[in-house]
Amino acid sequence: MYNDNPTLEGLKKEIDESKQGEVFFQGEAANTADAGNKHFYIESYGCQMNFSDSEIVASILAESGYRPTRNMEESDLILINTCSIREKAEETVRKRLRIFDKVKESRPGTLVGVLGCMAERLKSKFLEQEKLVDLVVGPDAYRDLPALISTAEEGDKGINVFLSREETYADISPLRLDSNGVTAFISIMRGCDNMCSFCVVPFTRGRERSRNAFSIVAEATDLYEKGYREVTLLGQNVDSYKWENPETGAPVTFAQLLEMVAQVHPDLRVRFSTSHPKDITDEVLYTMARNENICKYIHLPVQSGNSRVLDLMNRTYSREWYMDKVRRIYEIMPDCAISSDIIAGFCTETEEEHAETLSMIEFAQYSMSYMFMYSERPGTLAERKFEDDIPEEIKKRRLQEIVRLQTATSLQHNQKDIGKTFKVLIEGDSKKSDQDFKGRNTQNKMLVFPKKSDLQPGDYCYVKVNEVTSATLIGEIVD
Repeated sequence: MYNDNPTLEGLKKEIDESKQGEVFFQGEAANTADAGNKHFYIESYGCQMNFSDSEIVASILAESGYRPTRNMEESDLILINTCSIREKAEETVRKRLRIFDKVKESRPGTLVGVLGCMAERLKSKFLEQEKLVDLVVGPDAYRDLPALISTAEEGDKGINVFLSREETYADISPLRLDSNGVTAFISIMRGCDNMCSFCVVPFTRGRERSRNAFSIVAEATDLYEKGYREVTLLGQNVDSYKWENPETGAPVTFAQLLEMVAQVHPDLRVRFSTSHPKDITDEVLYTMARNENICKYIHLPVQSGNSRVLDLMNRTYSREWYMDKVRRIYEIMPDCAISSDIIAGFCTETEEEHAETLSMIEFAQYSMSYMFMYSERPGTLAERKFEDDIPEEIKKRRLQEIVRLQTATSLQHNQKDIGKTFKVLIEGDSKKSDQDFKGRNTQNKMLVFPKKSDLQPGDYCYVKVNEVTSATLIGEIVD
């Protein structure tokens, strides 16, 4: 999987197992750095913000004369963009670093660096104790990479994990990771001010700061002119986006930004991820409803369906409040699809409270969910205040129950689409057959359908759904 570069299946904040370890390599990047004779290899793990950051890193390295490669054995610089959300991610990164160490043995002079969320917390282990890396660079220090590389080449350790209150990389044009030329993501803000007790993001990515709205619109315009037909606005919590125009003092809210990007062109689809339930407003919902090219899909993590557990998680809403928000979404946009994040086995969770999470899946009718066992992360509020007291086997069983119910709910959700016709943006060939296209509808559902010779990726078409699985709609193009 590490030397493969599959087209991104969707632009989501959450961990997508099929994308972990995806290798940066793209024609645009190679052409940019033809004059250079050094190569970099980068693997990305974790959330979609990390994949977006890898594109920023690639742009910075290209300006310094580096070219991308999928072959780590020919690399002068090997980078791994890390995630600290789950313990499994850290185990994977450590295993990869040991493999990179063998490359260094066979190719003296090769530098290895750790980027992203794991950098701050594990810098001493990676640098001094295990001596696995030459560079440790936090998510706000990527501009410093060329200088840090020079330091490492001279035999010193290159390290910068400083968290900024200003850095948004607004002026850097990312080199696009996906090679389909149809879908792209735009980072609109960085950091997070929500202190969910289970989460390390505020400690690894710092405080919230929003990008200049006009730079976001300019990036979306540039993407459209290059042939892209869908952008996803990314942030740890996009609904809390707020930027003030320095010339007029007028604030720009997320709803206003959504409309500005939607107005770039009617054929440019707009998605966003992720929404914190406490921040998504009626203004956002009405903006979505009145703009056909803003997709009718909201990722609205619930984490738990029980109010007591939600309070322990510091989610700042109750079960009843969340249910009211779901009702409001369906009231304003009956055709909207909602997905979620769910944690099984959080500290002190009882069987009755677990059952309330199961019932939330049925109530909200999630089209899909990202589902995980609770994994205690060092440095979080939960690690300091609560005992991780749910046995592993109980966590696994509860997670299996959640997965089983969500799979059945997703299937039922999709079965309601049989016979319906959707406008679909063609993204490329189906994974299983080059005789079929794949593309998504406005609800973020993947459709697979036989090709027509006069259509290509980036085109819109109408597809009638004939059959479904829990993950895919299968159909045919209609006039």
